[in-house]
Amino acid sequence: MKGFAAWSSVLLGLTSSVIAAPSKYAPTIKEAVEVPRGWVRVSPAPADHVVDLRFGLPQHNFKQLEQALYEVSDPFHDRYGQHLSKEEVESLVAPHPKTLEAVDEWLASHGIAKSICSRSPAKDWVMVKVPVSLAEKMLDTTYHVWKHAESGDTLVRTTSYSLPAHMHEHIELVTPTTYFGRPKGLATTFRWSDAQASLASSGESSIRSASGTVVDASCNSTITLTCLQELYNVTGYTPAATDVNKIGITGYLEQYANIQDLQSFYADQLPKAEGSTFNYTSIKGGQNSQNLSEAGIEANLDVQFAYGLSWPTPGYFWSTGGRPPFIPDLRTVNNTNEPYADWLEYVLSVPNPPQTISTSYGDDEQTVPLSYAIRTCASFAQLGARGVSLLFSSGDGGVGDGDANPATQQCKTNDGRNATRFIPAFPASCPYVTAVGATVSIPEKAVDFTGGGFSNVFPTPLYQVGAVASYLARLPAGTYQGLYNKFGRGIPDVSAQGDYFRVWYRGNPVHVGGTSASSPTVAGLVSLLNDARLSKGLPPLGFLNPLLYTKGVAGLTDVTEGNNPGCGTQGFNATTGWDPLTGLGTPNFGKLKEIVLA
Repeated sequence: MKGFAAWSSVLLGLTSSVIAAPSKYAPTIKEAVEVPRGWVRVSPAPADHVVDLRFGLPQHNFKQLEQALYEVSDPFHDRYGQHLSKEEVESLVAPHPKTLEAVDEWLASHGIAKSICSRSPAKDWVMVKVPVSLAEKMLDTTYHVWKHAESGDTLVRTTSYSLPAHMHEHIELVTPTTYFGRPKGLATTFRWSDAQASLASSGESSIRSASGTVVDASCNSTITLTCLQELYNVTGYTPAATDVNKIGITGYLEQYANIQDLQSFYADQLPKAEGSTFNYTSIKGGQNSQNLSEAGIEANLDVQFAYGLSWPTPGYFWSTGGRPPFIPDLRTVNNTNEPYADWLEYVLSVPNPPQTISTSYGDDEQTVPLSYAIRTCASFAQLGARGVSLLFSSGDGGVGDGDANPATQQCKTNDGRNATRFIPAFPASCPYVTAVGATVSIPEKAVDFTGGGFSNVFPTPLYQVGAVASYLARLPAGTYQGLYNKFGRGIPDVSAQGDYFRVWYRGNPVHVGGTSASSPTVAGLVSLLNDARLSKGLPPLGFLNPLLYTKGVAGLTDVTEGNNPGCGTQGFNATTGWDPLTGLGTPNFGKLKEIVLA
C-alpha cells in the first residue's frame, strides 16, 4: 500500500501564498490566518516577553517514510510488521544539508549562533528562545496578547508572519505564531450518580448484543469495565506480555489524573488492580497535582478505563503544559506552548514509547493553521512507522457544534466568508491516526453527539477510498451539498460505547460521556491485541487503519442506527458498512485476536 502521493507532495512542498518581492531577501508572507471565533486582541505583547521559537524544516524524504508506513501496516504486504527504528525514521525526515546551512546562516544574520539553538534528533526542528522584539524583527510581524472570551486563557500570537523569499523553501512553519488552538477535552456529559443506586439492577437480567455476546442489562444505564469486557468479547483474557507491552494516555489543559480516584475506581470495578498505579511524565511544565480537589474528569476517565481494561499492562500518563498564565502588565516570561507539537517533540525522542496511545482532546480543524496541521500529522506518521497505534476521539459536536437549531448554530467558516460548513475535528482528521466515534445502548447505536464527517484539509486516504465511496454513493443526491468535503478523509474509523461511564472523580462516582470515553476504551482493547501478538513473538500492530479496512472488518460489529445532528441539520445517518458516525463499527476482541494472530 503506497498511500496517497498527492498529500505527500503537498507536505514536501508546503508553502503559503507568497507575495512578489523585489529580491530574495525581502520578507514575503509565509502564513496568515483569520482570528478564530472567541479570541479578542488585548494589547501589544511586551517587547521583553520571551517566546520559544520553533522552526519546522522540510522533511527531505517524507514520501519514503509514508510509503514505509503503509507497507509495514498493510497485512497483505511482505513488510507487514517490520516497523522502522527510531534512527531509521529520523534519517528519512532529516532535512537536506542545504536547508540546514541556509537556516543557520539566516539565524546568524539575526545574531543567533548555532550554539544557542537546540535541535530535534532528526534536526527537522530548530528551537531558540528569543524576546518578542527580536521575533518580530525576524518574522516581520507584530505579536499581541490575545484572550479567549469564554475561558479567560491568554496567548501571545500573531495573525501573519513573513520570511525572506529565499527561506520559504527551507522553513515550512514557525511556532508560536498563528496557532490559536486550545484543545478541548471531549467529555461532553457529566452527571453525578449515587454509588449504590447505579449498581442496583446489576445481575437482574441480561441482554444480547449485536455481536451475540451476553451483557448485563444494567449496562444500558451504567458502563463499567465488566460491561465493556462482556460487550466486546474480552472476558477471560489475561495479559501475558506485560514486561514489554505498554499503554499511554496524553493529558492537556491541566487535567490531572488522580491516583486516589484510580484506587477507588479499582476497588469498585477491578479489586485485583488495587495498589497499582501509572508512570507520570511532565512535558513543558505540565503538572499532575494529587490534590483530590484538582482531579480532572477528562484525565480520570481516560486513565481509569484505559488502564482498567488493559491491566496489568504498565500505564504511562504524560501531562503537557499548554495554557500559559501570561499576565502582560507584569511582563512575566511564560511558556507559549503548542501542546501537540510539544508532546510529539518528547515522545519522538523516546527510544521505546508505548505501543498504544490514546488522546481524548481535539480542536476544530479550521482553527488549526494548515502548516501546523500537516506537520503535526506527519509527526504522527513517524510514530506509526515505529509501531505505535494512535487513537484519537472524533469529537463531541456531531457534524459541527452539536446544535440542530438553525437560530443558534455556529458552524461558520473562519476564512472570511462566514459560510455555513460542517466542522470536523483535528487531530482525528489526520489520516495517520485511528479516529474513534461513540455509541450508546445495547444493541449499539450511534450516540447523537458523536463527531463525524469529512476533513477539509486531508484528502481521502487510499485505505479508505472504497468504504467512503460506498457510503457517499448511497446518500440521496444533493444531501448537505456544500456543507462537507466529499473528497476528504472520513471520520471516524471505528467506535465504541461513549456514554454513562462510571468514573471516580474527586472521591465520588459519577457518570461521564463523550468520545473521550470511546478512545481509551478502544485503546485498552488494542493494547490487549498487542499483548496477544507480543506474547507470541510477533511485533505490535502499529498504525491500525490499513488492517481495519481490510482483514479487520471481520472483527468489527457494524452499527447501523443513529445520527449526529449539528449545524442546523440532523447530520449523517449510520448505515450498513462504514459511515461518518461509527466508522466501520465496534470491536469484537475475540475475533480481532484471531485475525491478528493468524
